[in-house]
This record gives sequence, structure tokens and C-alpha cells, in this order.
Amino acid sequence: MAKAMILAAGQGTRVRPLTKDIPKPMIPILGKPVLEYIIEHLARHGVREIMINVAFLHRKIEEYFGDGHRWGVEIGYSYEGAYENGDIIPAPIGSAGGMKRIQDNSGFFDETTLVLCGDAIIDLDIGAAVAEHHAKKAIASVVTLDVPLPEVKNYGIVVADEDGKVLSFQEKPKPEEAKSTLASTGIYIFEPEVIDLVPSNQVYDIGSQLFPSLVAKGLPFYAQQRFFNWIDIGRVTDYWAVLQRVLRGEIAQMDMPGKEIRPGVWVGLNTRIDWDQVNIEGPVYIGSSVKIEAGTTIIGPTWIGHGCHIRQGATLVRSVIFEYTRVGAGMTMAEMVVSSRYCVDRTGYTIYAGDDRTTLRWGDSRA
Repeated sequence: MAKAMILAAGQGTRVRPLTKDIPKPMIPILGKPVLEYIIEHLARHGVREIMINVAFLHRKIEEYFGDGHRWGVEIGYSYEGAYENGDIIPAPIGSAGGMKRIQDNSGFFDETTLVLCGDAIIDLDIGAAVAEHHAKKAIASVVTLDVPLPEVKNYGIVVADEDGKVLSFQEKPKPEEAKSTLASTGIYIFEPEVIDLVPSNQVYDIGSQLFPSLVAKGLPFYAQQRFFNWIDIGRVTDYWAVLQRVLRGEIAQMDMPGKEIRPGVWVGLNTRIDWDQVNIEGPVYIGSSVKIEAGTTIIGPTWIGHGCHIRQGATLVRSVIFEYTRVGAGMTMAEMVVSSRYCVDRTGYTIYAGDDRTTLRWGDSRA
């Protein structure tokens, strides 16, 4: 397989405020955007041509990844937006609509193509998935994972027969109404003729429109049930949970940056820490140019981004501190995602800097 498309035009509303300043595929895990892990994985499996559809905050993606040569791939971008009253306005046209725009422009999808969402880290055996797709002579395949019944309410559920042929879909059903526990992972394999079924110049979605159309026409459309890691960042609560797993070393091919100077404590360059007067229990990562004052306590799994300043007597417990954040003296941040502008607890409750209703004090370490 030589071609792939990554869907990256969404607004990421369910993970706000993390997506206030960056698009969802740029949310960092161990200091690297989610999208970078995806591109690295595609490159490992021999995928060399990658199209990415973009819209909201698109320049953040384009400026970081460029033409893709650093990863040994070629990357192209398809911007989805409109010109209104002198302004360029992002206007996504749906996952299938985005593919159709690319196809109408150049005929890019001229062979079996892998399509995947830009907001989940995977270790899928792409070769095996494509081989099964071809063996079944499928026109389209959706990769699924079996999830526990109580969790079906969080996913699009695929209903298939014994051979894997897709019969129907349920969007986030109640457990008692679920006809299956196969969750769509947002990873698809398409033959070029599938794109011919998508109308041009329309907002058109893969899951809610294209797939039901394939089923209605009785076309060879199959679900694959595979076993692999699928780390989805659908909500802020997912992001917090994923970081906890990654910092504990539970996810393969995710190595901690920095130097391990004590068991379970990794540190970047140019840090200032009074080791005799702090209590740090790993796993903890401390980025470059971080200052940690005496009397602080840091309980892992915790990630502290570069340029942060943790003031005297502060306590961080199982938290993620984004770069250039200052945590005030004596403050306790427990099970939170913290940036210089906001704090989000693990349930998704958000507090913004300057809110008089909170006793928490934090800010920008550069100020």
C-alpha cells in the first residue's frame, strides 16, 4: 500500500479547551503531536503518499509537517474553507466530501487507500488489514475493535454477519439496545470506486451517509475485527487517561524523552531543581528550562512541559502541565490538565485564568 488519507479538518469541540489554540491532531503526547505518531506508523508500513484534509487552525499542521520529507513520506494538504466578506472561513465538507474534493481535483485515489482519523494513535498491522480487504474482494472495509458492552454508548457500532459483511450501524447506542459490541475505529480501507459514490460539492460523511449507502446497495463492504492498540482522544477525560497510561509505560513505541536521572524521573536540559528539598515520585517527566522551587511535591504519572515554573510548596498529583505554565506557591493541582490560560480536571470541568471564583493561582511563566 502506498497511499493514505488522514482526516484532520474537524474542530475538536469535544476536547475544548485543548483545541482552543491548536487543531485536535496537534494535541501533544510526550511532547509530540498525535498526528506525528500516525505519520510515523504509516511510514513504517511503507505508505509514502499521504493527503491530509485541513480546516481549523490549518497552518499549525502545515507548518509543523511541511512536505513530510523528515518522515520519509510525501504529504499534501486539501484546505476546506470559504471566502466570505474578505475573510477565509474554515468550512469542513465532511469526511467523504473531503475525499471527493481531492478526487475531483486530481484523481489521487487511484488504488487501494487507507483512510484514518487524525486524532487516535494506533499500532494496527496495516499489511494484514489490507490483505484481508483484498482476500474478501471488498470495495470498502471498516476496522473495528470489540469493546465492553457498557462502553458501546461512546462509539459508532458496526453490525455484521458471520463473514463480516456489514448489515447496519448504531450511533452510540444504549448498552441494552446495542446489536453488537464492534466499535468503528475510524480506520477505513477503500477502493477507488467507493469515491465515485460520493456526490461532488456537498457536505458528505463517511459514517452516517456513505456507509449506509454501501449497505443499501448491497456492495461488498466488510468489517474487520482486529486486535491492536487504539488510543482515541475523543474527550478531555480520554486525554488525561491516555497520558496516565503512556507515562506508566503501558503503550509500546512511546519512549520518554530526556535523561532518566532517578528511577522513573526523566529530565530535559537546563532545569533548575533543588533535589534535596523536593519530593518527586515517578513516573515524572520534567521538560527543559523548568524551575522547581523548594518544598514542592510531584506525584506521577505527571508531565511538566518545557519552560514551566513550579513555585515553592506547590503540589502536582497525576497531572499534565503544558509548557510555559507557572503554578503558584502552595497550590495543589490534582488530576488536572493545566496550561497558562486554563485548568481542566479529569472530568472535563474547566477554569480559566483570572476567574475570581477559584482559589487556584497559576499563569504564564514568561510573564
